[in-house]
Amino acid sequence: MKYALKALLLCLLVLISFSTVASVSHAQEPVVRAVLFYSTNCPYCLEVINEVLPALDKQYGTQLQIFGINASTGEGSRLYEAAVESFDIPEEKLGYPTLIVDDHILVGARQIPEQLPNIIEEGLASGGIDWPYFPGLEEEMEAAEKRAQESEQAKAENGLVSKEDQTVLERFKSDLVGNIISTVILLGMISVVFVVGITYHQKNFLSNPPDQSWLIPVISLLGIAVASYLSYVEITRTDAVCGPVGHCNAVQQSPYAFLFGFLPVGVVGIAGYLAITAAWLVLKIGSPTWKETAKIALWGFSLIGVLFSIYLTFLEPFVIGASCSWCLSSAILITVLFIIATREFKTSAAYHRHISK
Repeated sequence: MKYALKALLLCLLVLISFSTVASVSHAQEPVVRAVLFYSTNCPYCLEVINEVLPALDKQYGTQLQIFGINASTGEGSRLYEAAVESFDIPEEKLGYPTLIVDDHILVGARQIPEQLPNIIEEGLASGGIDWPYFPGLEEEMEAAEKRAQESEQAKAENGLVSKEDQTVLERFKSDLVGNIISTVILLGMISVVFVVGITYHQKNFLSNPPDQSWLIPVISLLGIAVASYLSYVEITRTDAVCGPVGHCNAVQQSPYAFLFGFLPVGVVGIAGYLAITAAWLVLKIGSPTWKETAKIALWGFSLIGVLFSIYLTFLEPFVIGASCSWCLSSAILITVLFIIATREFKTSAAYHRHISK
């Protein structure tokens, strides 16, 4: 019994020792700390905050601490200027989002996700990275700690809320005028497809129009130009030139700007317009047999394009919460091409053979 008691006491001491070591180890766990300057009207900032940082937070947990400063406010702008001066940030690197970690200055939605993970790994391996120093940061962090209970409400007011947390109505209202326009265009495209569908068996509907096929290459070239610009914006992640209506950059920097997560939608658009142009060329210079095939291909390509544009246009007001004037222009162009292609298809022998059955 005495030996059993000693054994229990020994086990207890061992457990206490392990617990103490684990506690000390956890307390001394290396941490990487960084400061992020963002702007509320910057789509790249929203991408980093809503998509990049949550993934890193999930991976590193408490070993990664990032303090956000809204540079859109007066105090935030002053702190940004202080950081620029303290770290001697060159003019070509000025912009948002800017992440300062150790002596690294990362700018933009491409540089931050590409370089930050390696910096974090190196920082943790070397024992952690402390907060960068520049005048006013410590005071701002203390003030932010006092506002901790109100932080979630402040994030919502500043627009730093994940789209998934918003209702459809809230997303729609975030770009009200642009989303109304995109909804009208969406309904127009659906109506065109619906009318073509219900009149498919009517031989005289759109079957004897004046020759408008010359418009196909003209409209296709316009479509290629629009899709090429969107491809450039999506691939380089640069700001798009937007008109007075809509938020093009919010759309182009959303996950829906890439098909399957890697293929820019603009590139898909280029391929579609080139396919339509190729079918038109065969229709004009090919043999009679190939001309019939070209009419079917022309109609099929344009139909696929309209259906895909309907899907993309639906995403803008009801999922993304923003509309892109370039995308809407492409949607209108492909719809017009579909109407012209339908007229060509209605004159094809394959169509009349199907109708006569």
